[in-house]
Amino acid sequence: MKLWGGRFTKATDKSVEEFNASIQFDCRMYAEDICGSIAHATMLAKQGILSEADKNAIVAGLKTIYGQIEEGNFPFSVELEDIHMNIEKRLTDAIGEAGKRLHTGRSRNDQVALDTHMYVRREIAAVSKLLVKLQESILKTAEKHGDVIMPGYTHLQRAQPVLFSHHMMAYFSMLSRDFIHMQYAWDMADRMPLGAGALAGTTYPLDQPAVADMLHFSKIYDNSMDAVSDRDYIIAFLETAAQIMMHLSRLSEEFILWSSSEFKFIELDDAHCTGSSIMPQKKNPDICELVRGKTGRFYGHLMAVLTMMKGIPMAYDKDMQEDKEGLFDAIDNIKFALTIYSAMIDGMTVNAKRMRDVLERDFSNATDMADYLAKKGLPFREAHAVVGKAVHYCIEQGKVLQQLSLAELQDMSPLFAEDIHHFLDIETCVNQRNTYNGTSPSSVKRQCKAGQKAVVQEQQVIAQWDAAVSAVYDLLR
Repeated sequence: MKLWGGRFTKATDKSVEEFNASIQFDCRMYAEDICGSIAHATMLAKQGILSEADKNAIVAGLKTIYGQIEEGNFPFSVELEDIHMNIEKRLTDAIGEAGKRLHTGRSRNDQVALDTHMYVRREIAAVSKLLVKLQESILKTAEKHGDVIMPGYTHLQRAQPVLFSHHMMAYFSMLSRDFIHMQYAWDMADRMPLGAGALAGTTYPLDQPAVADMLHFSKIYDNSMDAVSDRDYIIAFLETAAQIMMHLSRLSEEFILWSSSEFKFIELDDAHCTGSSIMPQKKNPDICELVRGKTGRFYGHLMAVLTMMKGIPMAYDKDMQEDKEGLFDAIDNIKFALTIYSAMIDGMTVNAKRMRDVLERDFSNATDMADYLAKKGLPFREAHAVVGKAVHYCIEQGKVLQQLSLAELQDMSPLFAEDIHHFLDIETCVNQRNTYNGTSPSSVKRQCKAGQKAVVQEQQVIAQWDAAVSAVYDLLR
């Protein structure tokens, strides 16, 4: 008989049983389920709701089950629906009546909410470590190639020269904002729902703060109906994951372009590329393309949970079982993407000469010429027009701006003087952009220094999360 089958007179249809079950995917939360049950049983005994002997039998039995699952000796049953009932049934079979008392004062509704909160907290800490590791890889390559100048683009057209390190640090900044979002997701997940029961609380004198302390939650839900029906913390994580993947997708697009024969700005390591089954010369950036492609899945997972939640009445509804498969898939894929991108950046070769050759043959310094005239007193809009005509003249003559003689330049404006060629030098173009967040070497050094400080601060936050998570799983020892 089902653990909930007392009211029923007919067995569940097998197809309904399979459709209703979640054990196929929620089995990965076994450690969280067991930790939550150990904390619950300990509290029940402390409150005199459970005998000390029953508590000891329950805790010992749960630890044995944990060992069996870890060793792969625990057959999960679809008939038992989910991880909670699979564990409870095995416990009851092993220790008898005491196992049946474990569920006193709780519902599967607050139990699954507890498990998912703990699981999401653990994975937020794990994903955040990989996020920071990727930031460290970006910092390392920015510092290693600190003097490399490359074309900067708008509309995918060459625009102005920038330091390669400045370009890479833009992604560092994106990931820094992602970490802030991850902190928000942690805050949403760091709320203890156990004790809410099915939706209305319980008549038993539970000590919820004691359970929260054992499971290292900093907060308890204020409202029992909210506790069992809240999925904001999952949405917060999926939003953050989708944003991280969007940032990685942008970086993927650049790596795909930069590693092409047309650009040749970088070469990705052989370990992170694949070949063609028909064209022997090919070296394809397949990992970049897959990360770019998988980003759509993350958007889908987020939209699925948002859509699922939008029409659900209070409190728990079976729809909410649909929160996990997308969550688990997002966790698995984002961990891979962050890990491989750290390795990819560490292993790539930067072709500084190719970037410089491109700059020497284009008009990326045209804005600097206009600024030169504006600083001599010509209104910028007029200076813009003069330089536009100069560029047109160069195209007709097969030249670039640096190759124009002073006489040619002065035909266009008498404000040009001997120092114009210095102003058009690529290094000068970069060095003079010395605003707080500009591309000059001093500005990028400041960005890198600030980045190092940010990484330390992020690691300190993660260390606090790790301490809380590790302390929870100490219950299994």
